[in-house]
Amino acid sequence: MTSLPGLLRLWWVLFVLTRAGADEIILGHPRMPGGRLLLRLLPWRWRRRPPRGVRLRQALESLGPIFVKFGQILSTRRDLLPPDIADELVRLQDRVPPFPAEQARRIIETAYGQPLQAVLSEFDDVPLASASIAQVHAGRLPDGREVVLKVVRPGIAPRIRRDIRLLNLLARFAERTLREARRLRPVEVVREFELTLMDELDLMREAGNASQLRRNWLDSPDLYVPEVYWDYVRVNVMMMERIRGIGIDNVDVMRAAGVDFRRLAERGVEIFFRQVFEHNFFHADMHAGNIFVGPGEQYIAVDFGIVGSLNPADQRYLAENFVAFFNRDYATVAKAHVRAGWVPADLRVDQFEAAIRAVCEPIFDKPLKDISFGVLLLRLFQVARRFDMQVQPQLVLLQKTLLNIEGLGRRLYPELDLWRTAKPYLERWMHERIGWRAVRSTLRQEMPLWADTLPRLPNLVYGALMQAQPSLPPDRPRRRRLPRRLDAVLGGSALVAVAGWVLHLAGLSQPLWLGVPALLWALALLAVVLLLPRRD
Repeated sequence: MTSLPGLLRLWWVLFVLTRAGADEIILGHPRMPGGRLLLRLLPWRWRRRPPRGVRLRQALESLGPIFVKFGQILSTRRDLLPPDIADELVRLQDRVPPFPAEQARRIIETAYGQPLQAVLSEFDDVPLASASIAQVHAGRLPDGREVVLKVVRPGIAPRIRRDIRLLNLLARFAERTLREARRLRPVEVVREFELTLMDELDLMREAGNASQLRRNWLDSPDLYVPEVYWDYVRVNVMMMERIRGIGIDNVDVMRAAGVDFRRLAERGVEIFFRQVFEHNFFHADMHAGNIFVGPGEQYIAVDFGIVGSLNPADQRYLAENFVAFFNRDYATVAKAHVRAGWVPADLRVDQFEAAIRAVCEPIFDKPLKDISFGVLLLRLFQVARRFDMQVQPQLVLLQKTLLNIEGLGRRLYPELDLWRTAKPYLERWMHERIGWRAVRSTLRQEMPLWADTLPRLPNLVYGALMQAQPSLPPDRPRRRRLPRRLDAVLGGSALVAVAGWVLHLAGLSQPLWLGVPALLWALALLAVVLLLPRRD
């Protein structure tokens, strides 16, 4: 940022943000002597100004597409932002003027290493869409197949790196000087934004996401994912099958086509929960511009730059919490967070439970069909942050996607009951992953490994003990008996441990005696009995 263009860009960003409201934050700071007086002298403060959220949105729009995209991603962090600012940032549109078609042609020819006419029989110079990272052109292969080509903007990578350095500079300044900013973790937010942008620049990665989703939904009547033509995929150019459908926000056209809006809305929720709990791979950018409707209320998805995935612990967290929430079992919700290790170990569970109850009880005074899953997760994240919980990025991505799906579904069919639609998926997942069916499944998967490892386990442990303590008492008879006793102890211990592990997989609680699980008492007793001295 020491170059002249970098310094000029920094000055311009600071000027725009100051006019948008940063002057109140900086000059109004207690450590800024005379700041309040200077605020009154600034000329742009002499007239009535729009609300702060509107000013911030307008400032990001004037700073260019990278800042617009940053605002869009920031708008998904409702667990961090005041509601008025989050609501306004949602209105940001990632639309920028297209770059010339001649540049797009040159990029494609360079990527493929041959003239465009050798690849395509037709190429439309007018782009179908243009955004901050790339734009999309229609074309046709020599065999007649209609395709679309996504082309990364020329020179976008250096501009992204420049603006990311600026954002990091501003984030570090805010985190050092403003107490409220430290709670918002601006450096962490900018780092997540940088990773997201770098992923979107790599179209090979996006093509891989599209192929995975297509495999998951192949031949499904619910969701169609266009085919990727891998022979024509490069880091900065991607070719896919062209799809035809009605934009999901074009309600009048869908109504004229006889679309069943209730079925369409319920199907959208089913698709989301199947992706999360069955496929463990979900489209995380499902706004109206990326979704179309085909015959038979079939969804058609495009733009696969942002996807999400949850590990089994995240899936269990969601399922347990949703079910516990709707049973108003806040103690289970609090304990789930402690068990996952996401809140401090010394946390008072009763205080955490009370905080969750205070936030969630007003939500559950509404009919079930009016309850928002996305808002529920948001409230949970907000409460958890007060107890120093680090909200996992993949869960934030899921919460944003869930809000999009809910909003979309209720615009199509206001009476949509998400709980009735989602409950079968949650209950099925809980039944399959927590219970004796889960035990059978895990035993079946792990049996080959156990069959190979368990017979060798006593000798492996004994060898490790001998290496850790090479000098044993010079008692030859006792030394001969020790391995046999150790085998017995280890074998019995393994059986007890496996029993405990099976109970854990089944979701069954173990009986306690003096606060200690009964299986641990059994393990200790077994060790004592087997190691008691025996008469020769």
